[in-house]
Amino acid sequence: MEQEGTTAHQRHGGGTITNALSLFASRLSHHRFADEELRVLEAALSAGGDVAALLSTRSAARKLLRESVAGACAAAAVEGDGARLSVADFFARAFALSGDVESCLAMRYEALVLREAKYSDDLDLHVFHEEWLTFAQDSLDNGFYTIASKAFANALVHIHPSHLDSTNSTLKKNKVNDIRGLQTLAKSLSAQRSVQTQSAEYMKRKTSGVSENCNLHSEKRKLPANLMFRLGIKTRNTQKLLLSRKRNLEEV
Repeated sequence: MEQEGTTAHQRHGGGTITNALSLFASRLSHHRFADEELRVLEAALSAGGDVAALLSTRSAARKLLRESVAGACAAAAVEGDGARLSVADFFARAFALSGDVESCLAMRYEALVLREAKYSDDLDLHVFHEEWLTFAQDSLDNGFYTIASKAFANALVHIHPSHLDSTNSTLKKNKVNDIRGLQTLAKSLSAQRSVQTQSAEYMKRKTSGVSENCNLHSEKRKLPANLMFRLGIKTRNTQKLLLSRKRNLEEV
């Protein structure tokens, strides 16, 4: 075990991988993606005498995982869909342990899409609307509005029409309406972020000495101050609406 960990430490560079992570790095380099490896990672992330050491290990783990995921997915693609799904699930859980929310959501999305495309007739791997809904809410909560909108749409697709004809059809219809409301909210927040990003880019150009006549796009006028103010108010109101709709959805 010690030899395996030392080899990994040398391979990745002494300044990048801590001693606690060296064994996990070695497992990754040998394409070992099982629960045992996740336990090794979890142990490494909890090792350390102080907060600074823990944060350093966590940062190194995120970097290691990001550097390893592309190669692992490429190798799994050669083996087949089963290997692809296993690797996606492994990295989703590993990124979650390391606190890399964005990468975790990306791998969860890849796994859901793969199951949707390849395992729709498999009772164990079939994707139900609850999974899409959970993923959509997690994406929305963490600010990934565009992907949240797509996931809410997938959740709606997977609610079978027969479910709306049951004895609790009113509750089901209310749930569908709430999901649609959250999807609309995600689209709205995504559009607002796009506008705000363009506005920030405009101000950056302006303060950098670019001509004051420069617009965000050559054919568009710059946003007036009153519109930016209304956008700020709308953002606050939509956040309140998000909390309200989430409570309603949880009560159904």
